[in-house]
Amino acid sequence: MTPRDSVGARSSGPARHARAVRRDTTASNRPLGAGPGVAGVDGVTYDVAMSTHAPLTERETLARYEKRGGLLRGHFRLTSGLHSDVYLQSALVLQHPEDAGALGEGLAAPFQDAAVQTVLAPAIGGILVAHEVARALGARALFTERENGVMRLRRGFTLGAGERCLVVEDVITTGGSTREVVQCVEEHGGVVVGVGSLIDRSGGTAVFDVKRVALASISAATYPPEACPLCASGSVAIKPGSRS
Repeated sequence: MTPRDSVGARSSGPARHARAVRRDTTASNRPLGAGPGVAGVDGVTYDVAMSTHAPLTERETLARYEKRGGLLRGHFRLTSGLHSDVYLQSALVLQHPEDAGALGEGLAAPFQDAAVQTVLAPAIGGILVAHEVARALGARALFTERENGVMRLRRGFTLGAGERCLVVEDVITTGGSTREVVQCVEEHGGVVVGVGSLIDRSGGTAVFDVKRVALASISAATYPPEACPLCASGSVAIKPGSRS
């Protein structure tokens, strides 16, 4: 990565190092109570050292979005169905591994002591977020998908009773998708220990009963389609995300 491809003076990517060590364990993920950054698969335990960089600031987070063209302005239809003049296209940021890694590590940092075993996100936008947060925590990453309108674990994914789970998203607006993932985890016997997002654009209205973390907050007006002033002016909303 060249110097001009970095954001500010901060390192362009997380400094993680993993080494495989044969140990007497058959755990499919880090056992409850194990130290952060330890994960086991088929008897091989991976010790993952998180970067010692200072946590990402809100300004640094938004700088990455702006640099990659992920912070758009215009007239948009959000996943929630609401209209807005601001759209966050996280995929444009997360396509760059150095940004995805740094953001995932930043979101993982507040949960280092939560003994997280599994990180989950709703497909499709949250998949990379879950993967990078799980990497930083030494956990595994799963994603949920809608099946007949219901958020479910598919593709052979399972959770154990009492498994400690962190639910993450790229952007939270109403919190609806995140709540569906939380419900899915609980239906499978898992325990949700926290909720995290790269960006919170809910204006504080998306509230959860567990620890909640966002790397940055954006205040952007949202409107029901029938009361959207942009529509009233003759503008047509577009949906630039994965469901367009």
